[in-house]
Amino acid sequence: MFNSLSDRLTATFKNLRGKGRLSEADVDATVREIRRALLDADVAVPVVREFTAKVRERALGAEVNEALNPAQQIVKIVNEELVAILGGETRRINLAKNPPTVIMLAGLQGAGKTTLAGKLSKWLKAQGHSPLLVAADLQRPNAVKQLQVNGERAGVPVFAPHPGVSSEFESATGDPVAVARAGVAEAKSKLHDVVIVDTAGRLGIDAELMKQAADIRAAINPDEVLFVIDAMIGQDAVTTAQAFNEGVNFTGVVLSKLDGDARGGAALSVASITGKPVMFASTGESLDDFELFHPDRMASRILDMGDVLTLIEQAEKNWDKGEAERMARKFADQEDFTLDDFLSQMQQIRKMGSMKKMLMMMPGAANIRQQLENFDEREIDRVEAIVRSMTPHERVAPKIINGSRRARIAKGSGVHVSEVNGLLERFGQAQKMMKKMAQGGGIPGMPGMAGPGGFKGSRKGKQAPKKKARSGNPAKAAAELRAAEERANAPKSLPTGAAFGAANEDFDPASLNLPKGFEKFLGK
Repeated sequence: MFNSLSDRLTATFKNLRGKGRLSEADVDATVREIRRALLDADVAVPVVREFTAKVRERALGAEVNEALNPAQQIVKIVNEELVAILGGETRRINLAKNPPTVIMLAGLQGAGKTTLAGKLSKWLKAQGHSPLLVAADLQRPNAVKQLQVNGERAGVPVFAPHPGVSSEFESATGDPVAVARAGVAEAKSKLHDVVIVDTAGRLGIDAELMKQAADIRAAINPDEVLFVIDAMIGQDAVTTAQAFNEGVNFTGVVLSKLDGDARGGAALSVASITGKPVMFASTGESLDDFELFHPDRMASRILDMGDVLTLIEQAEKNWDKGEAERMARKFADQEDFTLDDFLSQMQQIRKMGSMKKMLMMMPGAANIRQQLENFDEREIDRVEAIVRSMTPHERVAPKIINGSRRARIAKGSGVHVSEVNGLLERFGQAQKMMKKMAQGGGIPGMPGMAGPGGFKGSRKGKQAPKKKARSGNPAKAAAELRAAEERANAPKSLPTGAAFGAANEDFDPASLNLPKGFEKFLGK
């Protein structure tokens, strides 16, 4: 969504690198580029003016003049101002003191309210709540049926006493206000602690829509009124948001279709114009593509600083703790990393969602965006098919996989033999890296780490001992040569009694910190 804006801002900040002090002309040029980037991203003009004025004022102030790195200080200022126009801080749902908590959804038709109702209900259920969906959209064809399907997929009950209309040629007959009121009563009787009321939308703003939404609000007295807005509609988002704010006085904003390729100015404008915070974001078509909106994390994504916190939260939510503990024990015991382990780790990663989305949350991901766009998510399916086409013994001992076995595996997984060869080669490298790390040798190839390619284990880091120069006197040189041969041929006698030297009755093998299971070779 913010790729274009992110690229423009990143390029602007690159021009400031290496400057020990910023002049007023440097600041003006930077602010000018930021203004152009925001306008190109379809951010509302009043928001752009206020944003750039604050950035310029702070950039010319003492905090930049006294900074050790002015360029980084400018980035910090822009980041803080982005967080401010996005809402400042994370806003969560205000739960009612006396359940149920009533949440009303409002917005234009096509903004994604019905789909978002299913996503929100599933998210609340995962938080330990017992939500109920109420189908009060009786005018859009099959809206009630769509909500019932989403509720079934989310595992949440749906209150739908009226079927609504099934085609655009039918006229609405039900009373959405009565349905909403009855839904809240149903939640109280069935002890649901959250009620989500899906209301009707229109193709444009009109008095009838606003009156119906206002009547529903007055009837159910909701604790939260969430305005669902399509993040792809551009400047019109501001006008729509202002009209709905005057009509129903919503308490929070939900951005839908945030995974689209539009410029995304609506997300940066609505919170600042209406004064109402963005609370949630819909980032895909799946019911799981829904997240709490964090202004600071979104600002970091826009500035290509990554969003590692969200990545960690997704890992904690989806990663199997038992599997993680098993791998940790195996790593500590220095056991071999097998293809079964490799397959298990891939399945854990797949639970976290799209690989592209996860990698784009890493700092500096904009530099490899083109490679990520070309990444084929089905590659993971092919790798899994290759591993599953192997026998259990082949997964544990991949060295036995010869030419005929590779041909059989390729045929069984529907790929070319070269893909099997490539997987086995990459796995061999990963196995060596895991073994090196388990032995405490660091990551191979990393500077400052032990192992091939690193300083401690590389040829440059470890020089061969210099040989002592031989004397120029022939007699003395011959004597030195004879002495060296005698030392080499002399028997190496060690005190008997132990494999490592003199016997010691108080010797404790545990003091040697040897690998697990090695004690059996140290018989006393």
